[in-house]
Amino acid sequence: MSRSVVLLSGGMDSATVLAIARDEGKQCFTLSFDYGQKHSAELGASRKLAKQLGAEEHRIVKIDMGQLGGSALTDQAIDVPAAGGGGIPVTYVPARNTVFLSFGLAWAELLKADSIYVGVNAVDYSGYPDCRPEYIAAFQAMANLATKGAVEGQSVAIRAPLINLSKADIVRLGTKLDVDFGQTVSCYSADDSGAACGACDACSLRREGFESAGITDPTRYQK
Repeated sequence: MSRSVVLLSGGMDSATVLAIARDEGKQCFTLSFDYGQKHSAELGASRKLAKQLGAEEHRIVKIDMGQLGGSALTDQAIDVPAAGGGGIPVTYVPARNTVFLSFGLAWAELLKADSIYVGVNAVDYSGYPDCRPEYIAAFQAMANLATKGAVEGQSVAIRAPLINLSKADIVRLGTKLDVDFGQTVSCYSADDSGAACGACDACSLRREGFESAGITDPTRYQK
């Protein structure tokens, strides 16, 4: 079995990507990040999901991006809005996917893994520039230049299998692959137990995905 690093946030998209990698016969090593986000419920979810979906090893890397601020997800002075509005929303964390993929690339090289799986999505995404196909292609080009393995002919493929799927498609695919979506946390303002606010952009996209797929939404919402 070839090895893969899977970036696992604890949300529905990354859980589905882990299930895809497992279904494709990969030996999965999951990587999550404690990056200074306002709630850590998603990290608890990532631990459970890694175990449920058969990861060989799960690691949580601490990077305090909250020291830089500038995002409603990491800056205590910026509230999470009920709706993102036009343009790139305030929930965008500057360079987050670049930082995460860079750590994934380092671990992949150490593991001699042939791929990194990431759950970015360009259809239902909230306007984040680092969720576009052009971004993934650019990171792939950089990775081919940046590592010892690539120079020696063992490049790491950046896999983004959800990039062109709708949220409803993701719900259907994850359900088919036995993902327990009730264990996932997508909400920007989840409480300590992982219960969702039901009002933020992430909750809206998630709820609409289940409705469009015709599948019962197992999300726990705050009272």
